[in-house]
Amino acid sequence: MVRVPFRPLRTASARLRRNPPTRTAAMPAPALPGAAGPRSRPVVRVLAMVAVVVLGGWLGLLVVGDVKTPVGPMDTTMALRPSLSGGTRVDVSPLGALELDSHVAPLRLDVDVDRLDPERSQRLVEKPERFSGLQDEVTRDIADGARELALRSVVAVLTGATALGLIVYRRPRPALAAGGLALVLLAGSGVSAYATWNPKSVLEPKFSGLLSSAPSVVGDARSIVTEFDVYQQELARLVTNVSRLYDATSTLPVYQPDPGTLRVLHVSDIHLNPASWHIVASLVKQYDIDVIIDSGDTMDHGTTTENGFLDPIRDLGAPYVWVRGNHDSKDTQKYLRGFKNVRVLDEGSAVTVAGVRIAGTGDPQFTPDRTLARGGGASERMAGLRLASALRDQTRAGTPVDIAVAHDPQLARETDGTVPLVLSGHVHHRVNEVLPLGTRLKVEGSTGGGGLRAVQNEKPEKVRASVLYLDRATRRLQAWDEITLGGLGLTTAEVSRHLPEENTPAASPSGAGSSGTPGPSAPLPPGTPSPSR
Repeated sequence: MVRVPFRPLRTASARLRRNPPTRTAAMPAPALPGAAGPRSRPVVRVLAMVAVVVLGGWLGLLVVGDVKTPVGPMDTTMALRPSLSGGTRVDVSPLGALELDSHVAPLRLDVDVDRLDPERSQRLVEKPERFSGLQDEVTRDIADGARELALRSVVAVLTGATALGLIVYRRPRPALAAGGLALVLLAGSGVSAYATWNPKSVLEPKFSGLLSSAPSVVGDARSIVTEFDVYQQELARLVTNVSRLYDATSTLPVYQPDPGTLRVLHVSDIHLNPASWHIVASLVKQYDIDVIIDSGDTMDHGTTTENGFLDPIRDLGAPYVWVRGNHDSKDTQKYLRGFKNVRVLDEGSAVTVAGVRIAGTGDPQFTPDRTLARGGGASERMAGLRLASALRDQTRAGTPVDIAVAHDPQLARETDGTVPLVLSGHVHHRVNEVLPLGTRLKVEGSTGGGGLRAVQNEKPEKVRASVLYLDRATRRLQAWDEITLGGLGLTTAEVSRHLPEENTPAASPSGAGSSGTPGPSAPLPPGTPSPSR
C-alpha cells in the first residue's frame, strides 16, 4: 500500500496573499468612488488652509484684537474687523454712527466711543481755551492707539491662526504655516489699506441714527471746503463735536444759519403720501430752508378729488416752486396757482425766489389718462429743447437762470450748457451727473417713498430728499446733503454730505463751458467780495 503525503488545498485567495502580483505602470490603482483626483488634492489642501487662517485670524481679532485708548476727553475702543469693502465706522452710542470710505481692504476700522470721561470733560468746560490744543492732543491719541492696535492685531491674528491650525491639523508644521500665511494676508491687507487710503473721506461722511442731524451744524457751505483740508484736524474736530453732543444730553446743537448760504430743499415724486408733508415741514425747520423745489408727480392720478391733498403746502413755512409731472394734471396745476406761497413753472417761465433765479416747465405727458396718446421720449426731448431756448432767452435778457427744473431726466438733459444746475425726478432713484457741456444734473428719488403704491413692492421704497447749499452771492452749488429715511415699517435715517468736484480741497476752478454760461466757481474765502455776474 502506497502512502501519499497529505497536502491541504490552497484557495486562489490564499495564493494571492502569499504571492501578490506586481503592479506595473500600465496598471493604475483603482480609484475609490467619490475620491478626489491627484490633481485636486493640493487645491483642496490650500483652500482648507486658507479657511483655517481666515477663521483663526478673525477669532483672534475678536478675542484679543481690541484696544482701549483715550481720545481727547473720551474713552474709545479701536478694533479691526473683517469686511468686504473696508472703510471706517465710528459708533457713538446712543447717538448713532458715522461711516467713512477711508480705505479699500478686507479689514474695517471700528472706533466705539465708550464713554465721556467726566474729569477730562470738566476741565474742557472750565477752561474753554483748551479746545484750541485739543486737535493736536486727539491726533497724538489716535496715532498712539493706531500703533498699539497694529501690534495687537498682528499678535491676535498670528495667535488665532496658529492655535486653530494646531487644533485642526494636530501637528506643529501646518500650524506654523497657518500662522505665517495669516501674517502674509494681514500684511497684504495693510498694503491695500495704505495704497487706497483716502484722507479726504471725511468730506463725504454718512451719518445714521440721531447723528443724522449732525450735518446741519456745519453752517456756511463755503467753510465746508476751506476747513476740511487736513484729515487729522477734522478727525479731531469730529471728536470735539461728539463731546459737545454728549454735553447737550437730550438735544443736539442748535443750527445757526450763515447769512452767506442759501438752502434749497429738493423733493420729488411724493405720489399722494400724506406723511411726506410732515417730513418736508421737519426738514424746513431743521435746516432753515429758504425755498422748496418740487420736480413733480406730487399726485398719483391728477383728479380734482385729490386736490385737497395739496393744502398742507400752505403751512410748510417756505416758498414752494413746483413743476408738473406726468402724474399731475392741468387741474392740479391750476389748483396750486391759487396758493400764495407757491410758484408754478411751465413753458420755460422763470421766477426769482430768495435771490435764486429758477425756471422750469411741466411734463408734456399725462400718463394716467389712457385716452391720450403718449409722445414717449421724443415728446420729452422736444419740451427740453423749448426749455433750453427759454433759458438762453433769459441769459440774453440779462436775467440768467441759476436752477432749471423739469420732471423727466430726458427733458432735463436738453438744457445742458444753458444753466449751471438742473433738477428732476421721475425715476425714483438718485442720479448726480455733470453733463458734457458742464450742466450738473441732479435727479432726486421719491420723497413719498413711491407713494401709496409702495405697499405693492416686495421691499418698502425709501424716502429721499436733498438739501442744496448755494453761495448767496454767486448762487453756485457748494455742497449738498442727501437725506434718506426708511420706508413703510422702517425707522432708519441717513444723511450723506457731498461736495462738487470743483469744491474739493486743492481743486482748480474750471468753467462749465458753453453758451456763455459761467461754470461752477471755486469757493471764495470768507470775507472775500464775490464778482458780480
